[in-house]
Amino acid sequence: MKVIVVGAGVVGTMHAWQAVERGHEVVHIEREAEARGASLRNFGQIWVSGRAGGEELDTALRARELWEGIGARVPKLGFRAIGSLTPVRGALELGVAEAAVARDDAAARGYKLLTPEEARAVNPALRGAFDAALWCERDAAVEPRTAQLALREALLASGRYTFLPHREVREVVGEHAVRDDHGDVHTGDAVVLCTGAWLSGLVREVAGEVPVRRVRLQMMQTDPLGEPLTTSVADADSFRYYPAYASAALDALNSGQAQDPTAAAHKMQLLMVQRLDGGLTIGDTHEYEHPFAFDTVEEPYEHLTRVVESLLGRPLPRVRRRWAGVYAQCTDTTRVVHRQRVRDGVWLVTGPGGRGMTCSPAIAETTANELGW
Repeated sequence: MKVIVVGAGVVGTMHAWQAVERGHEVVHIEREAEARGASLRNFGQIWVSGRAGGEELDTALRARELWEGIGARVPKLGFRAIGSLTPVRGALELGVAEAAVARDDAAARGYKLLTPEEARAVNPALRGAFDAALWCERDAAVEPRTAQLALREALLASGRYTFLPHREVREVVGEHAVRDDHGDVHTGDAVVLCTGAWLSGLVREVAGEVPVRRVRLQMMQTDPLGEPLTTSVADADSFRYYPAYASAALDALNSGQAQDPTAAAHKMQLLMVQRLDGGLTIGDTHEYEHPFAFDTVEEPYEHLTRVVESLLGRPLPRVRRRWAGVYAQCTDTTRVVHRQRVRDGVWLVTGPGGRGMTCSPAIAETTANELGW
C-alpha cells in the first residue's frame, strides 16, 4: 500500500510512522521546509494527568505507551518518563488534589498526594512554599523543536518514506490523489490530510466548515536553570482548565478562590518543562476569539514569572524566547480528534487541541486501524 500524508506536524508524522511500521510506502508532503506550527510551539509534554476519563484517558495512556516505545528506538526524541507535580496552597486547592487522588482511575494516571518534603525529594528545585503536591507518575516529555526531525530521520532509514517539503497541496484529484502547487500529482491507496490549524483553502473545499476552532497561546523559554527540574510542573490553575479535575471540590475552588486577574483575563495556567539544554519552557495563555491579536503582551509573562519564582524560591533565569502559536481544537472539546472521510480514500484528521503532542501516536494508530492499513 502507498499512503500520501499531507502535513508534517506531529499528527501527520505519526500517521507516516504508523504506515511505515505496517510495511507501507509513504509520501509525506509539507508546505514549509519542515513543520512550523503547534507541533513545535508546545511544551513537549506527554500529559496524561489532566485528561478526561473514558476515551480521552484511554487514548492518552495508549499514546504514552507508544511514545515510550518509539523513544527507545529514536533516542533523539529525548523521551523522558519524568512525571509531573502540581503544588497546591490552601484548603480549596488541596481539596481538588484530594478529589483527584480519590478518582476511580487515579491509579491508571499514577496520582499520589505528596507532602512538601516528599515532593522535594522527587523534585529538589521546588524550594518555594506550598502545602502539598499532586504527583502524576505517567506524565512524560519529549523535545518538541526536534521531535519531527528525529522521527523523519528514522523514517527515511526505512527506505519506504519520501519527504517532499516546500509543496502546498492545492487539490484532491479524484480518489486517492492530490495535486501540489508544483503541478505534480501524488497518487496512493489512501490520502490523509493532517493540516493542523490550516482549516481554509483545501480543507474548506473538500470538507466544508468542520467543527474545529483555532486557539492561540503565548509561551516563553529561559536560559538554563543551572540545576535539574526533574519533573514537569503545573500550578493549581491547571485544575480549572483540565477536565480530569472536575468535582465538587473544583466547584468550591472556583466559587471560593478567584484567579489572579491576569490569569483570568488570559485564561491561563502554569505548565513548565525543562529542555535538554537546561532551559525552561513556560506557559500558557488561551485566546479563542477571532481575529487573533498579532502581537504578544507582557502581562501573562509577568504573571508566569511570579508564579514560577514562588514555586522555585529563586529568580527565574533570563527569558530568551517568547512566542505565540495556534492549534486546532474540536468545538466539542470532549472529542479527542476530528476524523472525517472527505472523499473515497481521502481522510481529514485534525482538531486534537492541546492534546496533539500527547495523543498523536494513538490517534494515528486508530486511523490506521480504521482504514485497514
